[in-house]
Amino acid sequence: MELVYKTDVVPTPEQIVELYENAGLPRPTQDIERIGKMYANANLIISAWNGNQLVGVSRAITDWVWCCYLADLAVRQDYKATGIGKQLVKLTKEKAGEQSMVLLLSVPTAMEYYPKIGMEKVDNGFIIFREK
Repeated sequence: MELVYKTDVVPTPEQIVELYENAGLPRPTQDIERIGKMYANANLIISAWNGNQLVGVSRAITDWVWCCYLADLAVRQDYKATGIGKQLVKLTKEKAGEQSMVLLLSVPTAMEYYPKIGMEKVDNGFIIFREK
């Protein structure tokens, strides 16, 4: 397996949908236009590739000096437990910079994963949920 991490390539919405569905990431994969907009409006995208196959992705929104919201982290089922997720988070933090924190909202099934890769759980947050 020869993995390549890229910051200069935005996967196509079709590649993203296929990855999210394979990884089990609950996103609006039936709405390809919305997925496309999610990536068009993100300003930090790191992708992991094995040849031409997208095997992992990190999508973030950041101001580069205070905060970085890691909105999506997905890894293909058959590549889990290979360190791809951890590397994507590490590269996201590196790109966001030392002045910026990295914050994410976890899906319930991943709550035990993030502490294992060095992230701290926080309880001081609030949310207004989306309507659709």
